[in-house]
Amino acid sequence: MPVVASRLSPLALLLAALVAWPALGANETPERPQAPATEQAQNSLGAARSDSAVIEAINARIKQGWADADVSPSSRATDGEWCRRVYLDVMGRIPSLDEVTAFLKDRDRDKRAKLVDRLLTNDDTKDRYLEQYARNWATIWSNLLIGRTGGMDNRSLIDRDGMQQYLRRSFERNKPYDRLVFELVSADGVNKPGEEDYNGAVNYLVEKLDEDGVQATAHVSRLFLGVQVQCTQCHNHPFNSWKQDQFWGMNAFFRQARPLRTREGRNVVSVRLADQDYTGSSRDPKDATVSYELRNGVLAAVPPRFIDGTEINPSGYVTEVNRREELARLITASDEMPRAIVNRTWAHFLGYGFTRPIDDMGPHNRTSHPELLDELALDFKASQFDLKRLIRWIVLSEPYALSSRAGKSNDKDDPALGNPPLFSRFYLRQMRAEELYESLLVATKADETSQKDQDAMKRQWLGQFAIAFGTDDGEEATTFNGTIPQALMMMNSDLVQRATACEPGSMLHDVVQSQLPDKEKINRLYLAALARPATGPEMKLAHELWQARGGDSLSATQDIWWVLLNTNEFILNH
Repeated sequence: MPVVASRLSPLALLLAALVAWPALGANETPERPQAPATEQAQNSLGAARSDSAVIEAINARIKQGWADADVSPSSRATDGEWCRRVYLDVMGRIPSLDEVTAFLKDRDRDKRAKLVDRLLTNDDTKDRYLEQYARNWATIWSNLLIGRTGGMDNRSLIDRDGMQQYLRRSFERNKPYDRLVFELVSADGVNKPGEEDYNGAVNYLVEKLDEDGVQATAHVSRLFLGVQVQCTQCHNHPFNSWKQDQFWGMNAFFRQARPLRTREGRNVVSVRLADQDYTGSSRDPKDATVSYELRNGVLAAVPPRFIDGTEINPSGYVTEVNRREELARLITASDEMPRAIVNRTWAHFLGYGFTRPIDDMGPHNRTSHPELLDELALDFKASQFDLKRLIRWIVLSEPYALSSRAGKSNDKDDPALGNPPLFSRFYLRQMRAEELYESLLVATKADETSQKDQDAMKRQWLGQFAIAFGTDDGEEATTFNGTIPQALMMMNSDLVQRATACEPGSMLHDVVQSQLPDKEKINRLYLAALARPATGPEMKLAHELWQARGGDSLSATQDIWWVLLNTNEFILNH
């Protein structure tokens, strides 16, 4: 294990310089560009705009926001910064040393667009990135659908492997988003891979149907429509137009769904999600309404009713009406669904959505760029709900290409203080726990030095950060938030110890054993960890460390590598 920074002055100086990295060297900002007139989004599916037209429209709307707020954007991110963030956001990991080196050496003017095309390829026979892309987005969506803790408990009805297998296959095929949503909401079958009638999509709802499907009602509405109907379960909303009957009207769509357990002794070995006839509160399956209690104690009843007021046949007979299928059709035909996923995807890549929170949309909640949100929703619908095209539009837009360093001309653009985001710079954010794990493996090649079950090691490492609350909404939290205990874990964990060990096949071993000059060795470490070479002052400190180590190349290199992996610049997406 390397010497702790406080015990060696050059190492301490290097660590201090890198930890302070985000606050150093604010870029000078160029003059504020004038916003050109934007091309209006087309309203029909037959008039889909080209990718370049959509990207130009994004840039125009964002620039208009800068002009209105009298701010100037930060300068353009360096190639290394941009390359690192696009790998993190699209692939869930930083680029490897070879990948970032190749990108920096590329002199093609369109190299950014070509890299995005390469990362988003749909043909696994031509490119190795498809599997990594699918795995990353399956992880993201597993966390959204069932949480980080879903399926981790032996008593859970969820089969996490079944959920992730379904999602991986969906993202490998670039399944249209409306089809993905339809399948998740209406799925029936068995949750466990290998079982007859297996359908991994059922794992989304199997644990959300207790207590009359209250959790399913809230989660589906929030995730796919951006509407928080759970606030009206017991009373009309005090601040907006949502009414109590809207919650129970949505809830009525889930009353036929049943999770049927198969047991061996006390253990649940699999779960079948099926729809069964529902008699309703009146015990009349022909008019199977849901009853609920008003605040004055009076009982009211409501048929299956979508949030826009659309009602379906109230029959509870599955042969006459499959309510979840009807709900899936209403969701995928709604205007809310494309707006909700555009808002969520924008937030994934830019750090903030157009509303805060991203899943509470409506007239009561201010939208920062309403025209842009509406246009992108129309473009996404016109693209046949192609998630990869939506990603391409965002990562090739101007706001995504900006530096994360604010200047005097845009230092007031700070959503962390409660201000609406202007996207005049790339907002710093910490990596997700999964991103940090994968990035450590890529940077250090630690996975190549261990014969252990990598998936099991990853689950164990990630499990220490997730907390499930067991509330009606199935809420959970993550402790992966940059606290001191987490910092100590990073400094001393088994993963970091493996990463800084000079085992054959590791990054450190490759660098130490190479015949490169010391300067080039240092630069390779910086490129592998931070996607950039060392600066002049950093190189000077590294050489001082070399001298302090008495020429012990291995110890000095280990110390530098350990420092780089524990810096803000490594653990932040910038």
